[in-house]
Amino acid sequence: MIALLLSAGMAFLVALAGTPVLIRWLRAHGIGQQIREDGPEGHVTKAGTPTMGGVMIVGAAFLGYGFGHLRRATVFTRSGMLVLFAVMASGLVGLVDDWLKVSRQQSLGLTKRGKLAGQLAVAIAFALLAHNWAKASTMLSFTRYSSPGIDLGTVGWVIVAVLLIVGAANAVNLTDGLDGLAAGSAAFAFSAFVVIGFWQFRHRPIYHNAHALDLALIAAALVGACAGFLWWNAAPARIFMGDTGSIAIGTGLAALALLSDSILLLGVVGALFVLETLSVVIQVFAFRAFGRSAWPRSITISSSWAGRRRP
Repeated sequence: MIALLLSAGMAFLVALAGTPVLIRWLRAHGIGQQIREDGPEGHVTKAGTPTMGGVMIVGAAFLGYGFGHLRRATVFTRSGMLVLFAVMASGLVGLVDDWLKVSRQQSLGLTKRGKLAGQLAVAIAFALLAHNWAKASTMLSFTRYSSPGIDLGTVGWVIVAVLLIVGAANAVNLTDGLDGLAAGSAAFAFSAFVVIGFWQFRHRPIYHNAHALDLALIAAALVGACAGFLWWNAAPARIFMGDTGSIAIGTGLAALALLSDSILLLGVVGALFVLETLSVVIQVFAFRAFGRSAWPRSITISSSWAGRRRP
């Protein structure tokens, strides 16, 4: 328990103290958010707000995860390091996208194919390493490997893992439209995985997850990083996480679900992200089929448009 507090606390302090430093550096170098011309008028005022704040989330999580291992009882495991790798690699894909936006001074960075290719590369690498190196279970799981007890096999599990990672990364990316929404929601979601990991650690004979505590540590570090960043990202946001943060967060959630044998539970833990994505799909369909939004104008809150408007 102390290790979890150390991990979350250090990540929180790094993000809380480091984000304003990053804001000043980004402003000094003129790195600000580009807004789509066809976006809502209310978002025009956000143009120029520093972006790429996800760098601080990823960096704080990295330091927090390492700090949590100062306790003798904690050890680095392949699963924990693999989640960290996935978060950092996905963050790099998002960073390239964000950098192209600010360097070109437009709201479009990587092409859809380019971004998807980067996400697939990370997802496939993670899936293969998780199966062959971290020895992840190939069971379709809800709360543990034996529930519901369906073995997907190597190929099936790898396919599910890739789809889950790409889907979660894009779901969080779509949700990142309102100030503080993605960071705040992610903090709660990662908190659930802290509880899951610690519970599995305390009941190892039931869950058979030897890496559960380390997974709880990386989840705790991500909680602290998101919470510290949220202080500066809450409305009115002084910095945006950009694709650097949203894609990394989504990947981290999926990676934790896959390695903690809670694949099906991810839809419950990340219910907000699922609902936001469904809202986007419905709205896009409505616009293409009927030429108008599926929701009344007063209650249309989909952040896909905000996500496209902003990140």
